Amino acid sequence: MKPHSMGRGRLLFRLLVLSVVVCVLLIGVAWAIGALWFDFPVAMLRQPLAAAFGLSAVAALVFVRPHWRAQLGVAGAIVLVTAWKLTIPTSNTRVWQPQVAQTPHQALTTPPPDTNRTAKFIVLLYHRFEDRPAELVTTPSDFRAQMKALKDNGISVISMQDLLAWRKGEKAIPSKSAVITIDDEWNSQYYVAWPILKEFGYPFTLFVYTQWVNTGGKSTTWAQLEEMRDAGADIEAHTVSHHDLRHAPRGQEYNAWLHNEVYGCKETLETKLGVKIIAFAFPYGFHNEVVRRTAKEAGYEMQFTVYGRHMDINVPADQIGRYAIDSLKGDEFKAALDFGTTDGTQPGVETSQLASAAMLTEPLNDQHITESKPTIKANLASMGDVDPKSVEIRISGFGLVPAVFDPKTKLVTYAFTQKLVPKMYIVILTAKVNGRKVETRWDFTVDPAGLIAAHQ
Repeated sequence: MKPHSMGRGRLLFRLLVLSVVVCVLLIGVAWAIGALWFDFPVAMLRQPLAAAFGLSAVAALVFVRPHWRAQLGVAGAIVLVTAWKLTIPTSNTRVWQPQVAQTPHQALTTPPPDTNRTAKFIVLLYHRFEDRPAELVTTPSDFRAQMKALKDNGISVISMQDLLAWRKGEKAIPSKSAVITIDDEWNSQYYVAWPILKEFGYPFTLFVYTQWVNTGGKSTTWAQLEEMRDAGADIEAHTVSHHDLRHAPRGQEYNAWLHNEVYGCKETLETKLGVKIIAFAFPYGFHNEVVRRTAKEAGYEMQFTVYGRHMDINVPADQIGRYAIDSLKGDEFKAALDFGTTDGTQPGVETSQLASAAMLTEPLNDQHITESKPTIKANLASMGDVDPKSVEIRISGFGLVPAVFDPKTKLVTYAFTQKLVPKMYIVILTAKVNGRKVETRWDFTVDPAGLIAAHQ
């Protein structure tokens, strides 16, 4: 081959390589300008940075000699922009995106977000934390062991806000979830429970009744509530006075008193702590239709009882149950941990409420009686196929009592043999109905003064 032919070939080869390099560089420059223009976190700097990058790249390619230095410099700049682009948070979205028309068919077929609607949850209820076990008291060692047991059993502790968002279909929760609630603002919640909860990184909710805050003794102060709030604790409403909301104190007009208990507590907490109150816990778990309706009208999105159950997304928002835990009730916590395969056959809150509504009792629910040695009766005929051996009655202050169940009449009875002191009593009846365990409860009050109107 002649020398001039070889020179021409080399020239063409160099031009080809240069063209490829320039094309690659131009594509890289264009991409880098777009990345800066659309995705740089500080919006006001996006266009100036993009323009500066483009002009610098062009200037380097035109004025810098030899060419390989210019090309190397521009390529390095592109690599740096690429590395930066790969590390920015995904939340830094573009200011402008082309508008793509969406057909009605596309809008209808867009799937909703996965919210794990088959998940189940429990709500745990604690009160005081002291070294000596007693009613409503959990020892620090028991509490720490229970918090560890939640983790060991694969139960995820979620916040009250997560529970509400899940119920609204806005987010998912783990298949086995728990919400931790603590009532009545005892200062042991601040000194004992909170440090343990911080060890595990668990969110929790304090249900506060405002009348007792800052009163000295074992009560929590507003400053302590503020400190826990600032650290992420959720604070919700538990009335003003912690009185049974179904009855006003003597001498007070019921509607005005109830309004203050439900609305006033919410207003005080929101004003003093600067929080949004979304949940309400009934004192002692007692409620009726009037109380629930008033709480809903006040803006509470969830209402809590003390009726512990494994619940799903269909549990009524105004009757969410809680397992009342203390160091005297080890079985209660064990039952709460059990999300086993048999859990699907257990009744939820709704099932038990229906059972209670359909069952005839004596005394009636919420009734005041003068008889100090009453006979407790409940007719289970409307509940279905009852297993006679499974029927049990427990009464507050007495525990399990020797009730008698007649399979023919479906009537269960228990006659007190000793006089009852004037106060309220809770009756808890459990039985297997149609193969499912059902528990329901009602209350009555021994009142020597005679019957009292429910809304006095």
